[in-house]
Amino acid sequence: MKFLYNLTWVLLVVGGLNWLFEAVGFNLITELFSSMPSFVDTVYWLVGLSALYHIYLRFTGK
Repeated sequence: MKFLYNLTWVLLVVGGLNWLFEAVGFNLITELFSSMPSFVDTVYWLVGLSALYHIYLRFTGK
């Protein structure tokens, strides 16, 4: 479970940084993976699911 926690935490940081860069007009995820558009969607899904996982952990106290 520690691996899952760390992986989702890293994804949340990546997602947060992407929002920061988006505010200045640069999409980090799209730039890094522009040659694989389906992978970009997968990264966005994983970031969203990571947020839900951490919300779950926060409110269940696990």
